[in-house]
Formats: sequence, C-alpha cells, structure tokens
Amino acid sequence: MAILSTDDPRWLQAQRYWELLSVLVQRNLKVRYRGSFLGVYWSLLNPLIMTGLYTAIFGANFASYYGNSILNYVLAAFTGLIVINFFSASTSQALSSVVGNGALLNKIRLPVSVFPVSMIAANVFQFAVGAFPLLALITLINSKNLFNLLMLIFPFVSLVLVCTGVSFLLSALYVFFRDLPYFYELVVFVIWVSSPVFYPAAIVPKQVKPFLSLNPLSPIIESLRQISISGNIPDLTLIWGAMLSGIIILALGWVSFQMLRNQFMDLL
Repeated sequence: MAILSTDDPRWLQAQRYWELLSVLVQRNLKVRYRGSFLGVYWSLLNPLIMTGLYTAIFGANFASYYGNSILNYVLAAFTGLIVINFFSASTSQALSSVVGNGALLNKIRLPVSVFPVSMIAANVFQFAVGAFPLLALITLINSKNLFNLLMLIFPFVSLVLVCTGVSFLLSALYVFFRDLPYFYELVVFVIWVSSPVFYPAAIVPKQVKPFLSLNPLSPIIESLRQISISGNIPDLTLIWGAMLSGIIILALGWVSFQMLRNQFMDLL
C-alpha cells in the first residue's frame, strides 16, 4: 500500500480540509456560546434537568426494569438523553449549514461537505468536554474495568456516523426544499418517542418492536447502557449492530450528498 507523501496532492488536499474544518469548528463554538455563562456545559445541564424530571414522573414505575434501582433508572435516562440530544442538536444545526454558507461558496471554491461535518465536529467537542466525562465516571464506578471505559468509544463513534450520514442528506435536501426544517422537527420527535430514552425497551409490545428496530439510535442507546450501567463485559452484538447501522447511514448520506452536490451552486 502506497504511503502518501507530504508533497502528494491528496495529502495537501486532506491537510487543507482539516485546517478549514478546524477554523469552522472554532467559529461555530464561538458564535454559539458568545456571552454564555456556562458555555459548552449547557449541553450537560439539559440532560441532567430532563433526567431529574423523568425520574420524578417515571422512576418509581420503571425502576423494576433496572434491578429495582431508582439510581439505575436515573443513569439509563441520562444515557438515552445524551444520545437523543446529540442527534437532534448536531443534525438540526447541520441541516442549514450549506445554505447558510451559500454566499461564501459563491466567492471561494471550498469543499462543500466541510460545512455539515464542521457542525458534527463542534458537537463532538461539546460532548467530549461536557457529557462524556460524567458518562466515563459512571462506567468506571459501575464496571470497575478500564476495558468497559474504552469500549464506550464504539457506541459514540456509531452515533457520530449516524449523525454525519443524516446531516449529509439533510444539508443537501435543504438546498432544494426550504420547508425541510419544519418537517424535520416532526421526524426528530418520532425518533425521540421511538427511542428507549425515558422508558425501558422491555415494555414495548412485540407487535411494535420490528418497527422500532428501524430506529438507528436504539442499538446505540442500548449498547451505551449495557456498557456503562450493567457493569458486565460489553455485548459485542449490540456494538456491532450499532456500528453497522452507522456505517450504512453514513454511506447512504454521503452518496446522496455527492449526487446532488453539482446542482447546489445554481440554487445558493
């Protein structure tokens, strides 16, 4: 296999893409949290408040599905919320990223894909300094095993792949359909309700489970919970299922983006 040299055009193109991505991520974070007191930690405060609310309403009823432990329900709700919040925030922000930078694209030749990717990357940074340290601490306390801590990376990578694929598709479609944000709000709500965020997957009727299994966030949530809450050795079947769905969605989103990209400039 040939190794790219620093003079290779592909290496230079990758380096330019990375530098542009870094600039856009910094810009996104500065604009988003300018004048904010908590900054990126708002991303942690929201799931913590919602976890408290869900625990107050559903904790006593659903604790039996988590070893009769209210604490386990709290942790389960928290893991579900950080997944759905990451998905909702990153994909919604990426939806308008190409159109929002239309004026820039008309002046400078840039790789269009960097704009939705920069939105995902900004949310990855936000997650890494916000919710992930708390999730890592929970995992280490429950499992007492560094292996489980390392395996947390795989469900999160799956989540990033899903969000990136969806973002490619949404940002491309928004160039053509400007009503898309209103429709996508409904889609996010359906995904949220069909994900085992505040309820255990075990209560879902058998007739409905085949439909809910189409939700790509479900195996990610279940895998995170199994690794961080149960304390058992990570279930490779859950991890593989989450990774496979992420790869498929990323591939579909990328292909759709590339097919539509040539028509962007006529509409921006």
